[in-house]
Amino acid sequence: MNLNMQERHWLNTGKSAKLSFKFDLQAYVLILAFLVIILLFGVLTNGEFLSSRNISNLFTQMSVIALLAIGMTLILIVAHIDLSVGSVVGLTGGIAAILQVWYGWSTWAVVLAAILIGALIGLWQGWWVAYRGVPAFIVTLAGMLIFRGILIGLTRGQTIAPLENSFKAIGNSYLPYALGYILGLVSIVLWFFFTYRNRKKRIKLGLMVPSAWSSYGKTAVYAFLILLIIYMLNRYFGVPIPILIVVVFGGIIAFVSHKTSFGRHLYAIGGNAEAAALSGINIRRNTLFVFIIMGVLAATAGILLTGRLNAATTSAGTSFEMDAIAACVIGGTSLMGGKGNVIRSILGALIMASIDNGMSMMNMEAFWQYIVKGTILLLAVWIDIYSQKRAA
Repeated sequence: MNLNMQERHWLNTGKSAKLSFKFDLQAYVLILAFLVIILLFGVLTNGEFLSSRNISNLFTQMSVIALLAIGMTLILIVAHIDLSVGSVVGLTGGIAAILQVWYGWSTWAVVLAAILIGALIGLWQGWWVAYRGVPAFIVTLAGMLIFRGILIGLTRGQTIAPLENSFKAIGNSYLPYALGYILGLVSIVLWFFFTYRNRKKRIKLGLMVPSAWSSYGKTAVYAFLILLIIYMLNRYFGVPIPILIVVVFGGIIAFVSHKTSFGRHLYAIGGNAEAAALSGINIRRNTLFVFIIMGVLAATAGILLTGRLNAATTSAGTSFEMDAIAACVIGGTSLMGGKGNVIRSILGALIMASIDNGMSMMNMEAFWQYIVKGTILLLAVWIDIYSQKRAA
């Protein structure tokens, strides 16, 4: 039976809506889990958890792990792992503090120096993994010890403080109220524009397209959530600069991973390295770049943490690698490689931070936080492995 153009479009629209729902099911479950968590802690803390002040603190606290989760997502997509990110956070933040407090460097100079050192660390570790064939687990485990030792040696076991106000502002300042709304509205307009352009492009190519209600309705929900979050943050001091940095990096990496050949190559490498090599993809070079990106993001996280605490300590960043990995796995990134989403990893980081924050507000002892996060990580990995087996 022959179908005309409009009939084929309706048929494709119906099929794609089902595929889209199936594909986004994990995202919906993740959002639902987050809503349950915030409602639960909201009730248990008599509404204090949902106050503007606590929401602002929550976003500021999660920014460091969110940055690490963004980079860790790329690492896991290519079927590697980085256990050194916590030590890199501590080392780069410590070097930045030393350069400013002991040697009087300006804030911009120490920020650039810290990011450059993070990139060099990523280059070093990526070289061992990509060009010398040493498993990433061993390379980064060694890095975790080496970089922590360097930090202790450089700081002489001391806490380095205080920092200049301009440095502290990186981790503790806020956007003006009006600017927060302006940026929110601009992002919403761009979101609708890209949704429209993507739909138009897919229709032109004859590809399956979700219904307009599905596409624009979902975008409208996200737009409402963006404005609600900005409103809540503006009821305190405004949108925190750290979360703005996370949004910028998250948006850039999400675009690169889904809209560029580099990103597609990463998924191909993680999905089937042998097939990727036969397709002409330079696995070594791409792997090296991923570790460099991870180093830059870890250094940025180190700067945010040091600025927020107004000090660099030898214990800074301890166990952050576990939180970053847990955030990625909760967000649906597979430890087997070839599967991951930066935005969902950021949401995973927000979930982890919410659990920490909520349990702290309930005055629960610290050991419970470790037990709960460890259990969540174990369950998330089990779900990932179970899903992989069912798909096979």
